[in-house]
Amino acid sequence: MVDAVVSYVVRRLGDYLIQEAAFLRGVRREVESLKKDLEWMLCFIKDAEDKQFDNGLIRQWVTDIQEIAYDCEDVLDKFMLQFHEEGTARRRQGLFASIKKYYSWIVARTASHKEPNLYSIGKEIEALNKRLKEVFDRSRMYGLKAMDNKLEGDSKALGKLKQLRKTTSFALEKHVVGFEDDTSTLLAKLLEDDSRRFVISIWGTGGLGKTTLVRKLYHSSQVKSKFQRCAWVSVSRDYNIEDLLRRIIKSFNFTDMIDKLSEEELKRFLHNSLQGYSYLVVIDDVWETIAWESLRIAFPENNNGSRVIITTRNKFVAEFSDERTYVHKLRFLREDESWELFCEKTSGKANEDEGLWKLGKEMVQKCGGLPLAIVVLGGLLSTKRSQEWRFVRGHIWRDLSSGSTEIENLLALSFNDLPYQLKLCFLYLGHYPEDHEIQTWQLIRQWVAEGFIPQNEEIMEDVAYRYLNELINRSLIQTDKTRAGRVVTCRVHDLLRDLAMQMAKQLNLFHIYDEIKGSTLSSSKSSCRRQVIYSGAGAYSQILQRHNPLLRSLIIFNLRQRDILTMCTRFKLLRAINLSSVLFELIIPEEVGKLIHLKYLVLRYSEVKYVPESILNLVSLQTLDIISGSCPQMPTEICKLQELRHLSGNFSGQYLRVDNLTNLQTLKYIESETLSRTNLEKLVNLRELGIVYHDEEKVFNFNSIAQLKNLRSLLVHLLDNPFDSLQPLSHCQDLMYLSLCGRIEKLPGKMHTVLPNLEYLRLEFSYLVVIRCLY
Repeated sequence: MVDAVVSYVVRRLGDYLIQEAAFLRGVRREVESLKKDLEWMLCFIKDAEDKQFDNGLIRQWVTDIQEIAYDCEDVLDKFMLQFHEEGTARRRQGLFASIKKYYSWIVARTASHKEPNLYSIGKEIEALNKRLKEVFDRSRMYGLKAMDNKLEGDSKALGKLKQLRKTTSFALEKHVVGFEDDTSTLLAKLLEDDSRRFVISIWGTGGLGKTTLVRKLYHSSQVKSKFQRCAWVSVSRDYNIEDLLRRIIKSFNFTDMIDKLSEEELKRFLHNSLQGYSYLVVIDDVWETIAWESLRIAFPENNNGSRVIITTRNKFVAEFSDERTYVHKLRFLREDESWELFCEKTSGKANEDEGLWKLGKEMVQKCGGLPLAIVVLGGLLSTKRSQEWRFVRGHIWRDLSSGSTEIENLLALSFNDLPYQLKLCFLYLGHYPEDHEIQTWQLIRQWVAEGFIPQNEEIMEDVAYRYLNELINRSLIQTDKTRAGRVVTCRVHDLLRDLAMQMAKQLNLFHIYDEIKGSTLSSSKSSCRRQVIYSGAGAYSQILQRHNPLLRSLIIFNLRQRDILTMCTRFKLLRAINLSSVLFELIIPEEVGKLIHLKYLVLRYSEVKYVPESILNLVSLQTLDIISGSCPQMPTEICKLQELRHLSGNFSGQYLRVDNLTNLQTLKYIESETLSRTNLEKLVNLRELGIVYHDEEKVFNFNSIAQLKNLRSLLVHLLDNPFDSLQPLSHCQDLMYLSLCGRIEKLPGKMHTVLPNLEYLRLEFSYLVVIRCLY
């Protein structure tokens, strides 16, 4: 887990070395050395955490490295801030020529023992390098095992879980609640009259009941009578191909002389032993495609209806299994099925009186249809007196985790299997409230602003969306709403959210203030880098009392405090501010221009009337979202914000200079005058455009928009003007979403030939929606 933090800091150090080369000229060698040392540490941290995390010395070792990594980021961020505060209001580009002279001035100020200055960064980085060396020396002093070798033995948690999977795979539930439709579908696939061998892949969240469902199929009389040979093997995360082959062979009762055979010999033995037989093999809990790829050659194509069943949490593994694969996504239990399972596990206790029935219903609903959670909850409550149910209801997730190591370990395995690039992205989801509908556009832009997404030749938002889909495919996020083929909103199951919160607490990732439930939902350290507020009149004073100078993000879901943004300017290292739930007029203070690290500023629905000129000092700003019912007055020279990627607001009635914003991906909602005076060919990355057209004398045409080759979403809002032909939009081959409000004489006869990728079309006439169609 700490590998996620260290890799994140290593990437930021690399970005600094590239982007701030002139500033770091005097200490470049020290920064490069620090980066290299952290890269070496990163090679060993993952193995150390997995293999020896029960060792207190190892835990302390990785914690020390985590703290040093955080301190590296702090030193560089404070260095850049101090440079701007000490030296100038000029742009960075104008300083490069005088950098040597400036450093001489800094050295002179150091000699006079005045306030801290830029020259001290060399000393601070030197101290960080020294601390890293001390951590390494201390590990050798206390006899920690060499991290570059395979460490002996599994951790206790993984070992117990591995044994648990082996001993329970063949256990048969007497009565499986729910999944009748899934059982019928899958049984038909197993028994259908198709002589070809094919794979049935079942995927879904850990604890959803994949193994239980397959166990039911495996033991059915119809399956037993169809297949001459049946075998079951659990793969799990830590597997060995030779061990898997031996276990499969022993399941078929072929045990002669196999213990000394090599992997290739075992494959040949199994292949020959199955020739001429119809067989069913269950390969349970597959984590990566190479596991099945390594086994596939051992199963002959007998043309007698043989089948292989694979269960996995990963959609990609399920789809990749074989050229002939039936992929089945296992659903969550319905409300009635969840209640039936709960009642069974509590022996009907929930129906004894109305009070228990209500408490039971509420707790079962919190389980979100996850069978493992319901089973653990039922088992927990079945041993408790009626008066204790209310207490469990108040601490349901804590009690579920403490009541079953299986549920905690099963979910933690999904997290541990993530590449380090995805770990912080997943943990970040823990700051959202329970059952919150997460806007994916917002999540992706926050990931980018937080520095979780690497900067390379690919557009970062595309990388972030790919990360989102991978978390969905790994069953860690649930898709909620889609539009034009893309995920628009998503959710996190409460158990997985709780997992994210617990792990984020260990990394000191964010602090959640909720006056209703208490403020200890996550890290309570004063140095926590992200402050999240759910509710409470005391939240404002809470932030001031903590006064954390290292705060990087402030996210508010419900707070009524007009001068909250003025308070934000006290935290000079802020990278992200989201006040989209502050539902009244906000004033953007001039001081906001001092937040030079700020990349993400969202004040949606906050009725901003005026944006000060000082905002043009935010040279790192990527997202500015001030969409509301008002029309905020913007500085005309918005083009100075060269890093701007998403600009959203109601900019009706004003002209904005956006010509040279080549990174811009979102621009809405702009006046038609801005469109007419902008060389759109320069906006090579623009994907989403919203236009407001007020010229009642003219027909609106799409000729200029046709220059936007990468446009995906277009919204045009007219008063009562007619639209011209849509034909020019044929040059926008990637256009998927089109919304038009105004009078249009007629649509092209073959819409799909003009816009072949269009998936969502919305037409409004006189502000009334008359047609809404999906292609």
